[in-house]
Amino acid sequence: MTVTDKLHHTLRDSAAARWTALVLLASAMFFGYIFMDILSPLQSLLSEHRGWDPTAYGHYAGSETFLNVFVFFLIFAGIILDKMGVRFTAILSGAVMLAGAALNWYAVSDAFAGSSFEATVSGWLNLPAAWWNVTPFYEGMPASAKLSALGFMGFGCGVEMAGITVSRGIVKWFKGKEMALAMGVEMAIARIGVAVVALGSPVVAAIAPESVSRPVAVAVVLLAIGLISLICYAFMDKRLEVQMGTNDEEKDDPFKVSDLGMIFSSKVFWIVSLLCVLYYSAIFPFQKYAINMLQCNLGYTAEQAGWVFFVFPLGAAAITPMLGNYLDRKGKGASMLMLGAILMIVCHLTFALVLPATQSVVVAYAGIILLGISFSLVPAALWPSVPKLVDNRLLGSAYAVIFWIQNIGLYAFPMLIGSVLQSSNPGVTDPLQYNYTMPMLLFASLGVFALILGLWLKAEDKRKGYGLEEPNMK
Repeated sequence: MTVTDKLHHTLRDSAAARWTALVLLASAMFFGYIFMDILSPLQSLLSEHRGWDPTAYGHYAGSETFLNVFVFFLIFAGIILDKMGVRFTAILSGAVMLAGAALNWYAVSDAFAGSSFEATVSGWLNLPAAWWNVTPFYEGMPASAKLSALGFMGFGCGVEMAGITVSRGIVKWFKGKEMALAMGVEMAIARIGVAVVALGSPVVAAIAPESVSRPVAVAVVLLAIGLISLICYAFMDKRLEVQMGTNDEEKDDPFKVSDLGMIFSSKVFWIVSLLCVLYYSAIFPFQKYAINMLQCNLGYTAEQAGWVFFVFPLGAAAITPMLGNYLDRKGKGASMLMLGAILMIVCHLTFALVLPATQSVVVAYAGIILLGISFSLVPAALWPSVPKLVDNRLLGSAYAVIFWIQNIGLYAFPMLIGSVLQSSNPGVTDPLQYNYTMPMLLFASLGVFALILGLWLKAEDKRKGYGLEEPNMK
């Protein structure tokens, strides 16, 4: 074997090795997605056992992204990723996720309830409901919700850091190969985590004696396994770099903070970023309310509603890799983004106007299936398009900026939806009797704006030739 052969035959040239690396990265995101929505099917239990009303739950749900948005943690995470590389950032993200999740578990546990520490936390962060209060905390917020929000903030820093790290890692191992398929498979594995939560969380909580903290404890253990997966990945990544003849991912062209200007000055990058925030604001906050919405409209238990919602992430998991494979071979990324936005609009209008009138399980399944297809189209097309817009050495920071902008929506919309839900249901105290029409219309409006941006993106691609409609495989 010649020297040239050695340089061109590395681990990434082995299909088994690069897909093993993907599984290790995707496993960490799978466990992260489980924890992210572990309390979503348990709103009625949180109301009964911990005194959380829709406002408290909405502020807890939005807290995940608070530090990412207002302390610019995601921007720093991108700089860390570009400077320190995938290995270091992956392990750091896994450790931060685990620490935040452990605090979240303690906050909803019986050990915290009724303790002297709970009384202490009750005196913390009692901020007025004023225009300047952009935090998740407010006067009268249950102590368990406050401490849960603090833990969720820490977890949010870790999981979003993991998100950009996994995206960068996939590009590193799959660029010029099955990159969109790999991203689709990673997202599919993560989406299965949402399905596991929808079915498993209520079942685990219902085991006698009923406990709202038990599912959270299980999710914390899974995050520990995820950290181990990231450590294993680090060893593979190190071996790859040794084979490539470098011990530093950006040794020849180091990242400079001033290079962020190159990202912020790109118009098409901002279009993609805004499309991302609109789309994900209509998906992830919806996930946190979907089980309760189905309970209210269908009269179902949390377990029964979980079986309906189960179709959404499972369908997305099945379709996303196929769409990624199509994108690798045929292209049409910008067109996929537009179609995904249209399906999202139809889905949320169905939940807003048709489901409350019919209370039909068939209609509920139809809406969930549409959303699952939409959830497959947009991510499968969005993330593989970013490397076409920015230099490779700026890729970590570019993903970080997109995630940061996305996190603004993920921070604001759970709280906004919680406030709209409460204000549109005056006097309603039973968490199974809420009317979700206004929140669903709000979600649908985001899809309309996303469609407009999709049209603009396709026009820009046609004018400037970014290659968003072209296949990824060369």
